[in-house]
Amino acid sequence: MLEGIKVIEYATYMAAPGAGAILSDWGADVVKVEPLGGDPIRIFFRTLGTDIQDNPVFDFDNRGKQSIALDTSTEAGQNILRRLAETADVFLTNVRPGGLERSGLSYEELAKINPKLVYCSLTGYGLQGEDADRPGFDIASFWSRTGVASLTVPKGSDPFPLRTAFGDHTTSMAAAAGICAALVEAQRTGKGRLVEASLFRAGLFALGSDFAIQLFFNRVASTKSRQEQNVPLTNFFKTGDGHWICLVQRQGDVDWVPVCKAIGREDLEQDERFTSAKGRRANAAELVTIIDEGFAKFTKDEMAARLDAQTLAWAPVQTLAEVATDPQTEAAGAIVQVPSTKGDGSTFASPASPVRFPGADDGPKGPSPKLGEHSREILGAMGLDAAAIDALYADKIVR
Repeated sequence: MLEGIKVIEYATYMAAPGAGAILSDWGADVVKVEPLGGDPIRIFFRTLGTDIQDNPVFDFDNRGKQSIALDTSTEAGQNILRRLAETADVFLTNVRPGGLERSGLSYEELAKINPKLVYCSLTGYGLQGEDADRPGFDIASFWSRTGVASLTVPKGSDPFPLRTAFGDHTTSMAAAAGICAALVEAQRTGKGRLVEASLFRAGLFALGSDFAIQLFFNRVASTKSRQEQNVPLTNFFKTGDGHWICLVQRQGDVDWVPVCKAIGREDLEQDERFTSAKGRRANAAELVTIIDEGFAKFTKDEMAARLDAQTLAWAPVQTLAEVATDPQTEAAGAIVQVPSTKGDGSTFASPASPVRFPGADDGPKGPSPKLGEHSREILGAMGLDAAAIDALYADKIVR
């Protein structure tokens, strides 16, 4: 879909590279500009005490890209980056605004040399306000400051961290969508624009339903225990063989009788304590205990069949190991094969990008690049001769 689109990715860590990976899967040519020491995520597993050649965390966000290692603290390095942006369709960065301004790499400066450039700035908190230049990581900007961390845990519980790069990759999807919208406009008008994505704003949108309630009513319900749910049928229940199942109640009272049938408690169908939403809420603790007892009488497979027979909405609470072998994971196209960096033709499984385009080549276009693997090739394509390129290597401007 994005064949012929050239993206310069001046970014490290996960959120912006994740957006670049989506664009690469969708056909864009993505050039990753790294510091001479490389993107810190290259040593993700070494930091954990494990050294492996294929790095599934780095490879997930950087498959199919080219890499040039460039010292952008120097004027020569900055000039090379400006020349790359001059012929690009997209400039994607998570460098803080102050650093970009000082280096002459702000949107205003690059737009002068490439008016059609779509410039995506991905930061912790956005480009305005006193925190515009504050460092941002998803556990801080997306998870904690937005209120997601405090609202997710049951009231009175200690906060806990989100999983690796969860907020980053939510923001990656937002940034990729914004870039694509701006590309449509640029192709229509011939003029690019600044695209501003942030972990903070993406977190607030992800929490948007609760945030909308807070803004409208000036309050929002806390997260409660299973026994205290306002809608006790929308809950988690454990089967007799130890598996949790998520049950979801549709709006109104249409699911009460089917639930009674599913757990073998038809005697409760007309019980006034539970026939209305108000009654179920008032008697939530007792109702949850009754349903717990009903689920405990059956295995997971038996309960699944009974819930399906009543056309109830439910899903198993799975581990990632179970997800990896779930037939629906394959059916949804949620796993793709990424070429190994070993160069031996082998591949390994990795998560797919978030949207499928049936009939299109929407998967990885190659392995993740080695640090500076394409530096010489990229510089040559810019018109530099061998002597000039050798001089840049000698001066440690590129690697």
